[in-house]
Amino acid sequence: MRKVFRDDHEMFREQARRFIEKEITPHLEKWEKEGIVPKEIWLKAGQTGLLCSTVPEEYGGPGGDYGHSAVMIEELARVNATAVGFTTHSEIVANYIVAYGNEEQKQRWLPGMVSGEIIGVLGLSEPSIGSDLRAMRTQFKKDGDDYIVSGQKTFITNGGNADLVVTGGKLDMNDKKLTLVCVETSRDGFAKGRLLDKIGLKGQDTSELFFDDVRVPMSNRLGEENEGFKYLSHQLAWERLIIAIRAAQSIESMMAETIEYVKSRNVFGQTVFDFQNTKFKLAEAKSQLTMLRAFVDSCLEKIMLGELSADEAAMAKLVGSEMQGKLLDEFVQLHGGYGFMNEYRVSRAWVDARVARIYGGTSEIMKHIIAKTL
Repeated sequence: MRKVFRDDHEMFREQARRFIEKEITPHLEKWEKEGIVPKEIWLKAGQTGLLCSTVPEEYGGPGGDYGHSAVMIEELARVNATAVGFTTHSEIVANYIVAYGNEEQKQRWLPGMVSGEIIGVLGLSEPSIGSDLRAMRTQFKKDGDDYIVSGQKTFITNGGNADLVVTGGKLDMNDKKLTLVCVETSRDGFAKGRLLDKIGLKGQDTSELFFDDVRVPMSNRLGEENEGFKYLSHQLAWERLIIAIRAAQSIESMMAETIEYVKSRNVFGQTVFDFQNTKFKLAEAKSQLTMLRAFVDSCLEKIMLGELSADEAAMAKLVGSEMQGKLLDEFVQLHGGYGFMNEYRVSRAWVDARVARIYGGTSEIMKHIIAKTL
């Protein structure tokens, strides 16, 4: 038992695991071929109480904490169901509305997000800006009590299913200050682009979004004008820790599957596990995973107390994502030719893990953040 989790967290884990094994795992291959998770699964997850763990009860949420969030993140990663975009919706978009939304906005959107009727996405990335969010080109032009939103977003998780987009943009294109506005996808002038053809996370509906003079009331603004970058920065520690939590669980699950495989696979009259090289590779993996788990759980404890720093989150994301890529590559190698087959979960996990070193801030950006503290 890991000390960071309480009994209620473990009870929630049992609930989440049952749901995932029944409603998600059997359909992953189908969703990967279709490139999208059907909205019915979102509604079922909402009915089971698995969405938006930290949303307060007064807005229809479970009123849980980051421990409950971590449980759901881990259980999805355990079966390599990261492509199911619950985490972005529940742990990022909902958090923005809880943290920066006014009472009317919370009452308007959060209950639907908890139930799965409203799928929320974060619209920040643009075709030409990379990690430099201050270079964003989406414009919010004032017109009476409205904003006229013009611009384009790309690499948007859950973009195909999106109902509500927390959109970043600028009031003054000559300034670097950002503002956040919530845009309902039903508004005139809004359009969803094609589902993007990715090398991994194929079941996740990642897409482009287009804003062609979309009229949005100023009452849809999150927080104050020109304070968007500050809001984004405040949420980044949790977003990066999410990636580290996912990485640690992915390593643990794929290592268990690899151990089972090498103990059953016979080569040259003995199991693959019997070779010293195999044992040494797995011993190294277990040692590295144990150290990563200890650090990630320490970071989780800190964020539950409101004490996680930006550089600690960056270190967790950097080490976790890099280690995930390295060790899953080792696990694929230990599977031999079968590791290159999609029928084995380790192969799909290996491909899906590649993006962990890119999204949420690249490994190079993490090093830059950490270096500032030297």
